[in-house]
Amino acid sequence: MFTSPDASDKPDYPVLARQLASILEGERNLITNAAQFSAFIYSSISNLNWAGFYFCVDASKPTAEFAHDLLLGPFQGKVACTRIPFGRGVCGTAAAERRTVLVADVHAFPGHIACDSASESEIVIPLIKDGELYGVFDIDSPRLERFSAEDQSGLENLLSIFAAVTDFR
Repeated sequence: MFTSPDASDKPDYPVLARQLASILEGERNLITNAAQFSAFIYSSISNLNWAGFYFCVDASKPTAEFAHDLLLGPFQGKVACTRIPFGRGVCGTAAAERRTVLVADVHAFPGHIACDSASESEIVIPLIKDGELYGVFDIDSPRLERFSAEDQSGLENLLSIFAAVTDFR
């Protein structure tokens, strides 16, 4: 687990928003901005053991319900699951339902995918721009109940800043 001396359990999200806008200013490349975003979140918020993106791709085994999977993108943390089907685990649920999923205890989440056994809580935010789902941003913590409604609101805002300044095609 990485904790920077500036990382906080109660981040000042308006300050982080200004910092993020400055970091991403002038660059629109998806991979570059996603790498910067992941590193920024991982170093700004304490008690995290993983922060990163999964992007929508054609499913390796499409179903009648889901034609897409989530494929690992830029991240910070330990080695992660490479491909997650829509509807599976916290990430697949957030993608399929196009909504943020905040989980206080991942062991109580039906179908949780344990990429890192140290993870205890998780928040996954869908990455949507102009009505289209491009993926999810996933954050894990080794602490139960790490994420609050305030974190959810702040992180959703930060991801919207990322989406607004990033080209997805």
